[in-house]
Amino acid sequence: MTIADLREVLLFLLLAGLAVPLMQRLRVNQMLGFLLVGLVFGPHGLGSWGADLPWLADVTFHDVESVKHVAELGILFLMFMIGLELSPARIWALRRSVFGSGILQVVLTAAVVGGFALAFGNPPGAALTIGLTLAMSSTAVVMQLLSRGQGLASPLGQSCFSILMLQDLAVVPILILVDGLAGSGTGGGALWLVLLLALAKAGVTIAAVYLVGRRVARPMFAAFAVHRQPEIFVALILLLTLGIAAATAAAGLSMALGALLAGLLLADTEFQYEVEMIVEPFRGLLMGLFFMSVGMELDLRTVADYPFWLPASVVGLLLIKAAVIAALLWRLGAGQAVHAGLLMGQGGEFAFIVLGVAAGAGLLVPATGQFLLVVVSLSMLAAPASAALGQRFAQWWEATRGSFAPAQGDAAERPRAGHIVIGGYGRVGRLVADVLTRQGIGHVAIERDHQLVAAGREASRDVYTGDASMPHLLARLGTGQCAAVVLTMDDPKSALEAVLALRRHYPALPVFARARDEKHARLLKAAGANEVISETVESGLQLARFALSSAGMPEGAAGFHIQVERAERIATATSADRQD
Repeated sequence: MTIADLREVLLFLLLAGLAVPLMQRLRVNQMLGFLLVGLVFGPHGLGSWGADLPWLADVTFHDVESVKHVAELGILFLMFMIGLELSPARIWALRRSVFGSGILQVVLTAAVVGGFALAFGNPPGAALTIGLTLAMSSTAVVMQLLSRGQGLASPLGQSCFSILMLQDLAVVPILILVDGLAGSGTGGGALWLVLLLALAKAGVTIAAVYLVGRRVARPMFAAFAVHRQPEIFVALILLLTLGIAAATAAAGLSMALGALLAGLLLADTEFQYEVEMIVEPFRGLLMGLFFMSVGMELDLRTVADYPFWLPASVVGLLLIKAAVIAALLWRLGAGQAVHAGLLMGQGGEFAFIVLGVAAGAGLLVPATGQFLLVVVSLSMLAAPASAALGQRFAQWWEATRGSFAPAQGDAAERPRAGHIVIGGYGRVGRLVADVLTRQGIGHVAIERDHQLVAAGREASRDVYTGDASMPHLLARLGTGQCAAVVLTMDDPKSALEAVLALRRHYPALPVFARARDEKHARLLKAAGANEVISETVESGLQLARFALSSAGMPEGAAGFHIQVERAERIATATSADRQD
């Protein structure tokens, strides 16, 4: 590595550590923050003034191509995470909205936008690519905006999530279609034949990779899970992602498609959440590099070259998508439908991938690709403002015309709520789960030992591999909406770390823990557990109760004395906590 290369790496890390947190403080989406940083510190931003101000050369990026090569890993991990979310069970739960309004949104938006692209002189293949690409919305931006407002549990949130899910599903055929159009050597001609060949190729490729990979991936992860070493999981994830990406590339398809299929192989397995937890830091860093590379390529001189058509295209895209989505979601009421349309009217991060593939394959001319990149970027930057406008319209409409709560049916996946999270799935954890199951109370368990996880899943229990002290994993299990957490692990250190993590992130959540002895119980109480059951104390008290009964004491009196003894033990533990 040269000094120049090291300078670029240090600059990226410096900006990621300073500028991006500033964007988050200003409530700007993280991806948009990286995009803006790349734009400002790229060759078309401050770098363009390097001739007049030489010192800017030390604080701007120069080797965009080298950055792009590394940033391609960010694309692969983005697609991998999308695939990881698309579990068959989740898709089935969302089937009505996904395969109803979701498909119609993509098809209608692509038809309208593609029609405009065709009218402006683009070949049919290029126009179809443009239409499908711009039909996508930004999952990251929309989900962040929803978290600030009504949330995913609302009818609006459920409907938006269903459409986003279909858009994620559409990634596979769109990528294969672009590969097919590029490989045909023409943007027009027998377009229907290209479509048929692309679909056939998609079916064969996905079936082969999925069937073979499903038989290899899960057993491979299960074999190494017993070692409980994160570095082994990292190596396996890289092997799976890059290996399948290389296989699809060898088959003449995009590497991004291979990465998505790799994620699909692990979706809805017991490793899903742990893989997400391990990949998240790498994905965030590499995705940041990818969006910074996109920002570096944005030439704002395009705005000067198209002073009318560029803003008109951004506004037109927002209005077209808003109109289509509002029409499809009119059942929510006019106010909420318009709100949903303006919330999802922007272009999405997937556009940067497809436009790059299409431009590299010659399907789009460079000028068109650059124009569309700027349109998508500006529409994403405008998303918070358009969403706020939609929310204000919805509030005004419902205040003046009234509102109604539509039947939710099974339109979207119900978020977990009111359930019990069990930490540890050994003998005690299974006993707790059995009691909850018999009483019809929902629960989910997390366990570090893969053999226990496998046994639980064979019994159709909702058990996942992972550590109950990891914040990301707790969030994925819906801990913030659960009724309580029960910690049953027999490792004192793991139980203490879990209580500390739960109190740090969920201070008001009831936490009940199992302790090995009185000393361990005092530590757990001091860490914030609401109730602690000591193995030695409880077993001793129960044996004492049998002894009292056998000595002739009435059952009620024996129970009373045991309760008094238990209360004294708890009081002693509490007093010791205060002294500590």
